[in-house]
Amino acid sequence: MAARPGPRPGRPGRGRKAAAAAARGPGSPVAPGRGYCVPCSPPDVRTGRVDSDSTEHLFRAAADGDGAAWEALVGRLSPLVWSVIRSYRLIDADAHEVFQTCWFRLADNLGRIKEPDRVGSWLATTARHECLKVIRGSRRVIPTSDLDVLSPGADDRSPERAVLDAEEADGQEALLRSVWEAYERLSENCRRLLRVLMASPPPSYAEVAAGLGIAIGSIGPTRGRCLAHLRKLLAG
Repeated sequence: MAARPGPRPGRPGRGRKAAAAAARGPGSPVAPGRGYCVPCSPPDVRTGRVDSDSTEHLFRAAADGDGAAWEALVGRLSPLVWSVIRSYRLIDADAHEVFQTCWFRLADNLGRIKEPDRVGSWLATTARHECLKVIRGSRRVIPTSDLDVLSPGADDRSPERAVLDAEEADGQEALLRSVWEAYERLSENCRRLLRVLMASPPPSYAEVAAGLGIAIGSIGPTRGRCLAHLRKLLAG
């Protein structure tokens, strides 16, 4: 009996669904059209094996239907994505939703991304856009159960102290506005690097390098040049 022909070159075979099923965890959402497991929260990769494959190789393998490569890609780039999201200080529910959305977006665009070596930058940009979307779509209200803050005597400051505090707050707001205006004038690469490095807690240089597709040794000097340019812009 003649052997059945394999999948056509350049197109994913039926092994994609099997690989995806093997990689899928219980209760994890699945990206439409690909069957890949999409994480709801950052995986704990501290006890996992260190994959020596490059990010570009993992991306290409995942795009070809390799479920194990997808898992490795998620494990490698999740710290970067999460650090970008943390820098926006969203509430936990929103942060986890943005994290999951980023991976949905990537799974849906595996065949469209033209520069696989820049997938970390793509994810960081996607995380930033999704965080801004959440912020724009929500009203920031801070609830309190302390009814004393609503009482007439809650603010015991003198009128003079209140004026000084208001002037100080205005000065801080003006300084912050100036910093962000200068930040927006930096190059895209500088903005992306500083945004990731400002996360709390900050990611390791290894995570930044893998996510943004840059050499570890260039992170410090590039950061220094970006900050020097920022100071120059602030000085006018």
